[in-house]
Amino acid sequence: MKFKLKIKPKISYYVSILVFSVILFYFAYKGIIAYLIHRELYGGGLDTLVLLRALISGIMLLLILLFIQFIKIPDLKSHRTILRGIFIGWTSVFIILLIINLSSIYFILLTSLVSFFSLITLLSLEDQIKEEKNTLTEKEIYLLQQLAKKK
Repeated sequence: MKFKLKIKPKISYYVSILVFSVILFYFAYKGIIAYLIHRELYGGGLDTLVLLRALISGIMLLLILLFIQFIKIPDLKSHRTILRGIFIGWTSVFIILLIINLSSIYFILLTSLVSFFSLITLLSLEDQIKEEKNTLTEKEIYLLQQLAKKK
């Protein structure tokens, strides 16, 4: 399948980082508000709701740091493997949100858009890998020239 769009995997990582940041700030805000309300009502301690929201925020922060490391990978085949995992992950979250919590329409839209964008990037990357197989690197050209001079 030929795609005219040439989307680099880094763009997909940046989009995922942006969505993870939105989720991080949302749950951090909700967790702080829940903590303040719980402290005011019960005088201290941590509630399960506060801990769960803090845990989700922490997981999102770790995922952001992981995606920043993904950006540094130069190999296209590695990016393809990572993008497959990202697509499966976002699609799973989208389907789970559809089944469990249909009222959170913003998160459903956000995850569906990121999942679709990851799919487009993955298809574009497949074409880029096929094109890369048909071209020689500068080092390969140099070695072939050296080999031709020896004959």
